[in-house]
Amino acid sequence: MNSFGGDWTKIKIEILVEYAKAYLAIMKNRKFFKLMYFDGFAGSGFIIKDNKVDIDITVGAARRLIEIELPRPFDVYYFVEKDPKFFKLLEKNTKGDYPKKNIHAVQEDCNKKLLDMANFLRDPKNKNYRTLAYIDPCGMQVEWRSIECMRGLPIDVWVLVPTGLGVNRLLKKDGQISDAWLERLEIFLGLPRDVIEKGFYKKVDTLFPDITITHKEEDAIGKSAKLYQKRLKEVFEYVSKPYELKNSTNSIMYHLFLATNNESGVKIANDIVKKFNI
Repeated sequence: MNSFGGDWTKIKIEILVEYAKAYLAIMKNRKFFKLMYFDGFAGSGFIIKDNKVDIDITVGAARRLIEIELPRPFDVYYFVEKDPKFFKLLEKNTKGDYPKKNIHAVQEDCNKKLLDMANFLRDPKNKNYRTLAYIDPCGMQVEWRSIECMRGLPIDVWVLVPTGLGVNRLLKKDGQISDAWLERLEIFLGLPRDVIEKGFYKKVDTLFPDITITHKEEDAIGKSAKLYQKRLKEVFEYVSKPYELKNSTNSIMYHLFLATNNESGVKIANDIVKKFNI
């Protein structure tokens, strides 16, 4: 079982489950559609929170989605997990415990499987498939090209964006970002470094005409969330308001968005996010 998170870990799963049930209710009488659930960072199926006093075991998203039977279940479940230890547990906790379900589990990088899924959905033979996806990385593992490959597809995707724990940490206050970190930001945001630098830094003149000082913009976390939301809107027709995941000191670590080409979907997502964003 993988160890991670606090109350916000449970909340993001509850957001996903509540949305999935609404999604399945809409699809209840549309039997001509085959419904697929795709989880790009499925983990072991369970999440352990160990505070050295009590052990709090949370049922992970993978199992929670499998367990939904009403208003209708998904037809296909596709789980991706790169870590070999978690993958072994994932197989046991999904395929092993639910042998009658159409479950596929692969030990692979999420970026590759997102591209594979996009190719699958674009195949005319699979035009009756509709997909709900959950992309829940702990860091900046998801490349922008993997998001962009979903353009125009019949897919609703919840994506967790590491605005505080990822983007903000790479944006050094003095603007002296290493080439390696800039490359990571380029791959993650799908933007050239000059655009990234202009978006998060400003140059301030000094008393000396040939000398300027570089300052990081205030609220870089909020700016990175708005930037990623804007980027998502370039791929999908609709993007929800974000759910902000905060730590015990009230600092934002992640923003969770729904991206979809369905107007009804984003309305449902916004209602759910509003309920949990307190």
